[in-house]
Amino acid sequence: MQQVITRIKNEMLITFNEMMKWFNAENTLQQYTPQDGGWNVAEILEHVSLTNFYLLILIRKSRTRALQQALLEDYQELLRDYSFEWDRMQQVGEPDAFYWNRPEHMQPTGTAELALVKATLRQQLQECMIYLDELKNGEGVAYKMMMSVNGLGKIDVYHYIYFLVQHAKRHLRQMERIRNEFDPAMKQVIQNG
Repeated sequence: MQQVITRIKNEMLITFNEMMKWFNAENTLQQYTPQDGGWNVAEILEHVSLTNFYLLILIRKSRTRALQQALLEDYQELLRDYSFEWDRMQQVGEPDAFYWNRPEHMQPTGTAELALVKATLRQQLQECMIYLDELKNGEGVAYKMMMSVNGLGKIDVYHYIYFLVQHAKRHLRQMERIRNEFDPAMKQVIQNG
């Protein structure tokens, strides 16, 4: 279980550190609308913080119930045959791997102040790290909640936190595509200017 928690923590730190770099991108890149009409970088950052907000509501609830359940039942039995579904969860981090119907309340407004979004993401990272520390003995396997995305079904707290990480990775890849599209676009403007 310690290996699972350590890997989740490491991937989370790397992912959030990469996410933070996008706040330092030049404003023209942050506001660049991709040719497909999708979100710009600023909107993606806002979306990730919004999605994390709602995922953390479920993670908080699952964590509380898992800790309560672990006191009532012998969760050690669940740990004997425990296997984390890394491959299945990593599909969440792949753009276009499956259809994703996001709820309206996770749509970015495009008006969020990026400094506030950055602070929110940092707080969300800290919250997840605290939960992983609280569930360091495997208690997170004692309770599962439904996750409808990509037919994941009932998943435990560790899978929920890793889902949050993979969702962020998905959007890191999306922002990389925007940067790759943006750079040639800027070269064209300079050549034509």
